[in-house]
Amino acid sequence: MTDGNTNGNLGERREGSPGRLTVVLGGGMVAVLLAAIGATGGWLLAGEGEQSPEKPVAAPSATGAASGRPSHRPEPTRTTPSAPRTSASTASGLTVPPVIGTDFLYARDELRDLRLGWRLVFGDGAGRSIERTDPEVGREVRRGTTVTLYVAGPPPESEVPDVVGDDCADAADELGEAGFYPDYPNGKRGEVTRQEPSEGGSARWNDQVRIWCGAEKSNQPPFFPAP
Repeated sequence: MTDGNTNGNLGERREGSPGRLTVVLGGGMVAVLLAAIGATGGWLLAGEGEQSPEKPVAAPSATGAASGRPSHRPEPTRTTPSAPRTSASTASGLTVPPVIGTDFLYARDELRDLRLGWRLVFGDGAGRSIERTDPEVGREVRRGTTVTLYVAGPPPESEVPDVVGDDCADAADELGEAGFYPDYPNGKRGEVTRQEPSEGGSARWNDQVRIWCGAEKSNQPPFFPAP
């Protein structure tokens, strides 16, 4: 009979094989296990492909210090100002020579040899010797400095040289060598046409001698004839 065969088959299936629910649960657990295994394998493969980030390497510093060590800043160096250079016009061991007690002509020549200027100041005593100087003897001075020589006695007499016909500058040098100061009533250029006192006249040291250089200027007013 059909119904009897059907029930018999169903009864045998229930006793000898698992139920539908059991099969479904078992298949689900297998799927979960396979998924877990796949995920684990994928993670391991991904971990092998990726490299751990390397530690950054410090770039060499400008001062050349090794990476990882604190760089040392260079200490600032102090510069010492250099001493100013001395030229021929600056004091470089040049001092006023020892001329105390010497004749004023000798003292003048000593200063001139050192390229120093001089000025004579005569006193009221006696003699031609130098009593003191300004700046004092031994003081450092620059070349071209004028040194004042103080003479014990009064200025001596000196003969006036003839400078007529000389160039004005040359005449001034010759008068200074003789102990006189030139005076220029007509300018300092040209040839000397006249002098006072004249040649051979008597004068004393530090006196002035007037010299006319170039064409003399007329003091008379210009004359205009009547038309």
